[in-house]
Amino acid sequence: MMEKRVYGVLGISSVMANWNADFSGYPKSMSDGTVYGSDKALKYPMKKMWDNEGKKVLYIKSMKFSEKGETLVPKSMKERYEEIFGVEDLKNAKNTQEVLKNLMTAVDVKNFGATFAESVAKVNVSITGAVQFGQGFNKYEGTASEEQQILSPFRDASKDAEKEEEAKNSTLGTKITSNEAHYFYPFVINPMAYRELVKLGVTEGYTEDDYQNFKRTALVAVTSYATNAKEGCENEFALFVETEPDLYLPNLSEYITFEKGDKMNIIDMGDCAGILNAFGSRIKSIEIYYNPYTTQLISDIKDAKLYNIVTQKEV
Repeated sequence: MMEKRVYGVLGISSVMANWNADFSGYPKSMSDGTVYGSDKALKYPMKKMWDNEGKKVLYIKSMKFSEKGETLVPKSMKERYEEIFGVEDLKNAKNTQEVLKNLMTAVDVKNFGATFAESVAKVNVSITGAVQFGQGFNKYEGTASEEQQILSPFRDASKDAEKEEEAKNSTLGTKITSNEAHYFYPFVINPMAYRELVKLGVTEGYTEDDYQNFKRTALVAVTSYATNAKEGCENEFALFVETEPDLYLPNLSEYITFEKGDKMNIIDMGDCAGILNAFGSRIKSIEIYYNPYTTQLISDIKDAKLYNIVTQKEV
């Protein structure tokens, strides 16, 4: 089990894209108009990347044909479990220890935890993940929503006969984006979250390899995930602070500011530096990733290593 805590921040830029929409299609926002992204929006590209790499991912939508083959429907949790763990029928799994062992080999469960309630197998377990994300708040004050009308190449065949003339016209769709937004997500990794599971013998705990896999994915998953709405969203910033296991830091994203300069974006970590510098040797290492082609970084954090987030080479 890894003998350290990790605190950090992941920064996501969205330019003429929609990073995380609500049910109306507009970027998610609070009652006061503050735009934000949920932790689910950030976890999904990471899970998708792991799934594409052939790793075991439990909590991701996968499809199948209905029994009559008429429609595509999502697989149930039981069906997904049986698929990725090679189990013939979950209802025959009477051993909760075996189920827990399987769950902890899924990369998304190992990082983010799980709530597994399967009535057929009479198994009900809840795992608090070692990796916990906060909500990602947009720190750019100039964010505005843009609505684009989209012309379809097809007519609407559902129009009534008396509206035949209208039916000849192509239907319209709508695409909603932000002109620009910059989201900053705080996170913490606490390996001690799995201490009880280690004692039960169902996992070796959250290891250094698990952390390095999370870090590798967290730095590129958003950039790699290019759907129609997400094209224009990129990883633009990351902070990883490795500390002693009993050091407790606040939400570091609250101490980072973002603004537009004349030619470049400006990420200011002055307040964050004041906090981190105060702990001296209790902090094992600090790594900062940013895009030097678009961003000026203001930081006075002692012994911090700076990396180009695009090339991942030290600056």
